[in-house]
Amino acid sequence: MEPVTTWRKTLLVLNCILLTGGNCGGPLILRLYFIRGGKRVWLSSWIQTAGFPITLIPLFVSYMHRRRSAAHGHATATTKLFVMKPWVLAASTIMGILTGLVDYSYSYGIARIPVSTSSLIVATQLAFTAGFAYLLVKQKFTAYSINAVVLLTVGAAVLALHTSGDRPEGESNKDYALGFVFTLAGTALAGFIIPFLELTYLKAKQVVTYTLVMEIQMVMAFFATAFCTVGMIINKDFQAISREAKQYELGETKYYLVLVGTAISLQGLFLGIGGVVFYGSSLLSGIIITVSLPITELLAVIFFHEKFQAQKGVSLFLSLWGIVSYFFGELKQSKKNVCHDEEELEMARAVDP
Repeated sequence: MEPVTTWRKTLLVLNCILLTGGNCGGPLILRLYFIRGGKRVWLSSWIQTAGFPITLIPLFVSYMHRRRSAAHGHATATTKLFVMKPWVLAASTIMGILTGLVDYSYSYGIARIPVSTSSLIVATQLAFTAGFAYLLVKQKFTAYSINAVVLLTVGAAVLALHTSGDRPEGESNKDYALGFVFTLAGTALAGFIIPFLELTYLKAKQVVTYTLVMEIQMVMAFFATAFCTVGMIINKDFQAISREAKQYELGETKYYLVLVGTAISLQGLFLGIGGVVFYGSSLLSGIIITVSLPITELLAVIFFHEKFQAQKGVSLFLSLWGIVSYFFGELKQSKKNVCHDEEELEMARAVDP
């Protein structure tokens, strides 16, 4: 791993911004596709990672930088186009296929349930991420982080007790329930993938740089897109795109803008997750995702006029309480670590003045 530097902290902040922006905007644009006449679940799944070629731009910049460093005699510089080793490639491929399943699950859910509801379901991802982080990377927990996980899980459970209260007009109870189940299943699987990504960094058996992080993200997105491409071919989605565009309520041009906007927004989310896991941890990634969910929920109520019943209010309150609990614990632990470091420094000075 790279040493902790100001540059590393800056990149962590930038990736947090990417993650937050993508997690707020992506679901809203994707929901807009469905409520204005879009019906293709595989297409909406495919578009979630189809923006992966964007990653080639920073990778090319990194490659040119490595070539210049090698030309100036930098001992550790490599001129390889890709630095990823076979084991990491295999792990990235597996995560990519699993990501394709997550994409389909989310699309299926967003097509059938309001964004304000799906956002609260996704809040349970923190509990799944925390559990798998404990099993896979031995994540340490404090009373505050445990309290946060419990509150967020209970908040989602409160929502689950009233799943039919905000069923969209014309949606059957069966389809609504399936949307709820698929969203929860995708959330659980995503909660596994993020700690597995952190485990891949730890077990890479090579120096893990941000270049490698981007390569992993690109390979994951490529295989997720390939997985969804197979679904599109079987479902004949490619042939239906032009026809659906002409029938779209907002017009043909805006149809394609919605698809492109979804791809760009969710690619930012995808890259943000990889960067936050690398510079922070899988648990921090889960926390950032959860922090942005109340924003997504409120925006859905404002722009899509979705219902905001009492149980959503309770669930939102518990989610915010859990988030505050986590960050209060992190702040307290950070201050404790600073005090401990200062004490060790004073002791060292006393021994060797």
